[in-house]
Formats: sequence, C-alpha cells, structure tokens
Amino acid sequence: MLIGCAAMTGCSHKEKKPLVDNMPKAPVVMDPFRFHKLIEVSPGNYYDVLSWGRGGVDTSSLLILHSDSITRKYTTTTGDINGQIVDAYNSDMDIDGHPEILIQAKRKDTINYTTMYAYEFYESKVQKLDFPKLSSSQRKGYRGNDNFYISEGKLIREFPIYKGSGPSAKPTGAQRKLEYSLSSNSFNVKQLSKDSTSVNDKAVVQETKPVEKKSTKAKKTVAKKTTKKHHKEVSHKKKKHHHR
Repeated sequence: MLIGCAAMTGCSHKEKKPLVDNMPKAPVVMDPFRFHKLIEVSPGNYYDVLSWGRGGVDTSSLLILHSDSITRKYTTTTGDINGQIVDAYNSDMDIDGHPEILIQAKRKDTINYTTMYAYEFYESKVQKLDFPKLSSSQRKGYRGNDNFYISEGKLIREFPIYKGSGPSAKPTGAQRKLEYSLSSNSFNVKQLSKDSTSVNDKAVVQETKPVEKKSTKAKKTVAKKTTKKHHKEVSHKKKKHHHR
C-alpha cells in the first residue's frame, strides 16, 4: 500500500510557499496633494508636511499640520512654494527646545536650483525664518543637485562643483560643503570644504610615461677613441726621447 508523502513523517520534501513581501508600502499621495512626510519631533508631537494644488507643477501651496496629541492642540501653517517639495527635515539648531522644520523645494529648470523654507514652532505660534541664499563665492560653479542632511544638530549642504556655463558645463569632481547653524533666529553659514572651483580637467587623470634610458654607447665609443689617442701621444713622446 502506497502512503502519500504528506502522510509520512520522515518525508524530506517540503512544499514551497510563495514569498510574501512584508515591507510596508509607502502611502499613495492622492490629488490634490503632491508630497507628504510625517515628522515625529517627540512622542505625541507630530508634524505632517504636505504640498497641494491642482494645475501647474512648478508652484504649489505648503501645508504643515501640527498635532500635539498630549495637550490635544492642533495648528495649521500655510505658505507658498516655488517648485516641488523633495524633502523635509527636523532640527533644533539653536538648542532652545523649539523645533525647526526645514523644507527643501526644487525648481524644474536647467540648473535645478534649490530653495529652502524654514519655520520654527513654539507652543502657540510659528515663526518663518529667512534661509540665506548662496553668496557669490559659494555660488561659483553651482549647478544644483544639492544634498541636505542633519549632522550633530546642524544642517549640512553638499553639492558638486561644475566648470563652464550652460548645458556644456561639466563636473570637476570636487564638492562644496556648507554648515548652517541658528542663533537668535538668524542663520550662520560656514564653509567646511576647501574651495576648489578651478579644478583642471587635465590634472585629474595624468598619464605616466615610462622613463627612457639614455644610451651610453656613444660615450663609451668616445672614451675609447680618447684613450687610443692618449696612448699614441705617449708613445710618440717616448720615441723622441729615445732618439736624443
């Protein structure tokens, strides 16, 4: 009598189960909203950063929903955005216990300029902060593609440096790195990287040619001729001395 494999305890064959993806999927942002990020500053203290608007994609409206579930207070902050929001950051750069929400927006143009919007939140009010623009020296070689992140309570900004202008501009391989801090509701900017906008493309890759060995045959030949001539002169002098 044949016994099925499923009924046998010693059967080594196991049925393969289909793989199940348990990774949580990102929530879909539905119209008219275009961007959403939840920032949890502390337990029960939430900030929902959204952008919304129908029609054009280059401009939109900003919406920050603050939910304080402990005190059951809910506030709304609105503003206009030039470009599309790509990310939002939370910090407390002046260490005063009041969080700052920094919002990064990017315009769709040939240079991909980045605009930052900054807000500091208090218990019952919110203050918009003026984020500094790049100075003329900081802007030299700038073509966008910014990378922002928070490090040790400071906002760090990195971007590649380009050489040339217009669509023909090429990356030099160097990067500029800036550090933003906050004091009395004013931003301070410090450049961390050594400025190197004049990187020479030819100096990036240098070809090493093998060292050519100079031939010593000519020198040896000359030396031999000089020695023979010297012997002849010495021999000639000896003969003259012998005749005397």
